[in-house]
Amino acid sequence: MPELPEVETTMRGIEPYVHGQVINRFIVRNNQLRWPVAKETADLQGQRVENLCRRGKYILMRLGSGTLIWHLGMSGSMKIRPVGSSIEKHEHIEIEFGSGQALRYRDPRRFGALLYTESDPLAHPLLAKLGPEPLSAEFDADYLFAACRKRTAPIKSVIMDSHRVVGVGNIYACEALFYAGINPARAAGSISKKRLEGLVQAIKETLQAAILQGGTTLRDFTQVDGNPGYFRQQLNVYGIKGPCSACVRPIKRITQGQRSTYFCPRCQT
Repeated sequence: MPELPEVETTMRGIEPYVHGQVINRFIVRNNQLRWPVAKETADLQGQRVENLCRRGKYILMRLGSGTLIWHLGMSGSMKIRPVGSSIEKHEHIEIEFGSGQALRYRDPRRFGALLYTESDPLAHPLLAKLGPEPLSAEFDADYLFAACRKRTAPIKSVIMDSHRVVGVGNIYACEALFYAGINPARAAGSISKKRLEGLVQAIKETLQAAILQGGTTLRDFTQVDGNPGYFRQQLNVYGIKGPCSACVRPIKRITQGQRSTYFCPRCQT
């Protein structure tokens, strides 16, 4: 599933091509995504894209009349192509702009979504209860310590809870916990504020590094230009079947919340 760096990379990739552009045609070839595509898209011709931003794993495309809320789901991606280019399989949505460029949304598994609101998008039910952005000043040691107090849930579960902090998906949670030296199964409430400070820093640095390198190469993820992300080349524990890069003890894999967790039993306590 595309995580925060992949979504941020996507948003940054399409922004130069869509910001300020006027919609000439809005084409929905298949409206059966996770939810039916917003019917309001049929009336968006002539609307100008005023700006783009990201909230968690959602891309918000603000128009004059309202906001399009995109979610990439498990396999969604966006690409910029010249208007009139041949249509590829699973390209369910296309927005043609006056510039002669088109934004195409491709989603083989159709777990993504395109919603629309004329109200404040941050008050939308899908976004209203999200936690702070991990790269924001709001997400700091004080905040995480308060979120973890008296909690017996594993620390990995806490940092992956979008109501606590958004966008720390499975891959980046594993990597950040490795950098912070914290066992992913450890009870969140048992971790000192000092160690949580290190975890906050590790989360921020891990996500920032992934964004700079274009996201992580997953089976379905490519950047807007069609190239893969490159962060996978620097993963230290996730998906590793072999020794730890720091202590050469074998990396261990366990299952948490139906997801694979990778960690070093020696380096992470």
